[in-house]
Amino acid sequence: MVTRTIGKTLLAAVMAVSLTACSGGGSDSGKAAPGTGSTADNGSDTSKFETITYVMLGDKPKNGQVEKVLEKINVIMKDKINAKLELKWVEWADWQTKYNLLLASGEPVDLITTATDWLDAWPNAQKGAFLPLDQLLPKYAPETWKEIKPEEWDQTKYKDKIYMIPENSYTQWVNHGFFYRGDWAKEFGITEPIKDFETLGKYFQGIKDKKPDVIPWDSNGTNGEHTKGFIQSKTDAIELAVPTGYLPVVWGKSYDERYTAHSPIFDDTFVDFAKMMKDWADRGYWREDVLNYKGNVRDELKAGQTGADQHHTQTFSGLRVEMDTKQPGSELQMFAWSDTRGNLISQPITHGATAVGAKSKHPERALMAYELIRQNKEVYYLMNYGIEGVQYVIKDGKRAQPEGYDATRDSFSSNFWGGRVDRFEIPSATTWSGITEVYKKYDGIKKPYPYGRFVLDKSKIDSQLTAMSQVTSQMGPAIAYGKAGDPVKAVEELRSKLKAAGYDKVMAEVQRQLDEYKKLVESK
Repeated sequence: MVTRTIGKTLLAAVMAVSLTACSGGGSDSGKAAPGTGSTADNGSDTSKFETITYVMLGDKPKNGQVEKVLEKINVIMKDKINAKLELKWVEWADWQTKYNLLLASGEPVDLITTATDWLDAWPNAQKGAFLPLDQLLPKYAPETWKEIKPEEWDQTKYKDKIYMIPENSYTQWVNHGFFYRGDWAKEFGITEPIKDFETLGKYFQGIKDKKPDVIPWDSNGTNGEHTKGFIQSKTDAIELAVPTGYLPVVWGKSYDERYTAHSPIFDDTFVDFAKMMKDWADRGYWREDVLNYKGNVRDELKAGQTGADQHHTQTFSGLRVEMDTKQPGSELQMFAWSDTRGNLISQPITHGATAVGAKSKHPERALMAYELIRQNKEVYYLMNYGIEGVQYVIKDGKRAQPEGYDATRDSFSSNFWGGRVDRFEIPSATTWSGITEVYKKYDGIKKPYPYGRFVLDKSKIDSQLTAMSQVTSQMGPAIAYGKAGDPVKAVEELRSKLKAAGYDKVMAEVQRQLDEYKKLVESK
């Protein structure tokens, strides 16, 4: 998943669905007496009407459809638990800062989207931003409590207390890579799928040679995800949740040596990366002002103005269909970084999760509302897909757009990424049919996520991590896009500054904590 490069492109991911068909079943959980009622089936007092807030990540839709969908959801909410659901939004502009400031402000929030790998779930839990849920879940979200296994609940615990509800029953792949045009690759003599950075460079050179009006990859310097991709494709290292800013400095050495802290930034891998990026920059594979450019590469790909884009598999599954329409015959392909050497780790079930704010005034009712969203089929459909006949129709078992659908007028998204379940998912007609084989390939090589219960304690190294993040933010973009001068000297300078910032202390402390984590895992 997810820290990862997250931008407006993530809005597409919420509509990309699992290919597991809806079972057609469903249950109505958290029932209360009809009308306002006074006591729910779980024995709680629901006589007082309450408004439950749910904080979502993303830009709030402005066409009024969210409000119309919520009207229908809230008819059910009132009948079942005498409550109303209200969505609040942390928009993508400066989202990381806004999200953490919201939690630090002490403002009462009930439900809030979180994640351990891109939304600072553990640091916020450590700061007391979330409410422990152990005593509340069995009573106020009993079906959810039962369907999540004890070992899955373990991945949501900090100091033996549950701080979030995982999205454990939703199948998705959000491993990253490059999207490229298969028709152009064939034109350039690349007849096999691209599986490494070297062949991707040949594809970019083909664009330079034969498509003079096209920028091979019209990226911008804020996107440093390909740094991780190079490391993943060239080594067996696996990423650790250690925040070091623009560049991922601290990794697990490999799956077999997952309790050994390692830094690819300090071996030849990163020098090779810097050299390749300098070569690519000199060849003009991106624009000269890449570090200042703020354009939308995905829109340019759809318009035929660039030859590549970078994001994850679920984005690809929908983008392929869109490209087939906007650029007929383009045969969009994906070079996933795991294609090079099979280095693929499953994402954590806490890549999408929901927490209850520590200052929530009614956490019991909040969990009852969450239970309805996750367990009630009618509410689930509304929350995820909108109103049938307006946002979608079901044809041949797939979700399609109604006749006369206008995206500006009719589109809907709640950005509910914290409790989706396969059994209620309706396959989308806009998901590429070939993605099934891609998922099978990934499932055949994946390794289980090994750090589900690893919670970094930053107390002894917080200032060093901050200083390292400042260094990578200052130097990382220029190295990643070949704008730092001599690549060998640039890497040497980066390493020197990381050392001065406290790299050695950080590595020693992470290793100490990994040693303790190994004991915890092996004791079970």
